[in-house]
Parts: sequence; structure tokens; C-alpha cells
Amino acid sequence: MKSLKLLLSTLTLLLAMPLHAQQMTAAETAEVGVNTLLETVAEAKSYFLSDRDRYFREVEQVLNSFVDFNAVAEVVMSRYASQASEAQKQRFADILKTTLTRFYGASLASYEGQELVFLPPRNPDADPRADKVVGMELRGDSSMRLQYQMFLNENDEWKLKNLSLAGINLGRQYYTQFAALMSEHNNDIDAVLDNWQ
Repeated sequence: MKSLKLLLSTLTLLLAMPLHAQQMTAAETAEVGVNTLLETVAEAKSYFLSDRDRYFREVEQVLNSFVDFNAVAEVVMSRYASQASEAQKQRFADILKTTLTRFYGASLASYEGQELVFLPPRNPDADPRADKVVGMELRGDSSMRLQYQMFLNENDEWKLKNLSLAGINLGRQYYTQFAALMSEHNNDIDAVLDNWQ
């Protein structure tokens, strides 16, 4: 009986090990996400002019697989996040999902199969659980550089929480907009969310 229990526990351990070993790195998560996104954009491009809602739905579906929009909302709200209720944070995450899907989807609508090159990691020996910046460049007639700020969520999965596109840090840019609206609406978060564009 003891040997059977030992055998079963050993088998359980061996079966669990590959699952842990298969966890993707921040760079691998970004690479799979971006490549899937570019394939989706290429396949759905005809809808950008004829059925824009369908095009953006397909882009959003891919973004949901590697972007944590709740974390994006926290980045954008920054110091104001502590004043927001969970319902307000969730509402803002949903607003940002639509905003970023449309911004990113429209930016990629002109994608024509340009080469995508992932750049070497900065400071690769840093804390393996710390946030990582994954850099990449779309190369063609005009190059576009992207940087993804990735973090490990509570399930030990790498997710995107901020994005820089062509040198524009979207988290910082949207924070500036959020702070200006907070000032304009006497720090009323619901009014800020009502007026977010």
C-alpha cells in the first residue's frame, strides 16, 4: 500500500512538472499575443472598412488573451485608483478595453505583413518576478517600435499592463487625460468616466 501511494505521488509530481515548465516567459507571452494579433488583423482587415464592429471584436478577442485591462485601468488612474470603488475600476477597465482596442486596432489596420523583430531584453538578470519590458519593432517602409510592460498576475501568468507605441507611453498619456478630467469635474470619478473619450 505504501509503495502504491509513493508511486501515485511520484506520478502526480511528474505530471505536474511539465505544466510548470511550460509556463511562458513575459517575452514569449508578448510574442504569441502579438503574432496572433497580427494574424487576426491580416485576416480581418477587409472588415475594417466594411464592418468595423466585427473587425474590432476580433481584435478585442485577441487582446483579452494577453492584456489585463483591470491592471491597465490601475496604471492610468495611478494615484486616483485608491479613491475609486471596485465598480468604478471595473467600469473604467471596460472603457479602456474599448478605447485601446479601437486605438490599437486602427493603428494596425495598415499592417501589410512587415517583419516583426523582438528586441533583446533589457536587464535580463533582474528579479524573474519583476515587471518586464518587452521591446519589438515592425520593420518595413516605415518602422514602428512598441514596448509592452508585462507583469505576473495572481495566477503566475504574464499579462500586459502598459504599452508604448512609437515612443508614446499610453499609460502616461491616458493618466494626463484622467488627471485633467478629475480637475475639471471636482474629483468626481463617475463624471470622469462619463466624459472619457
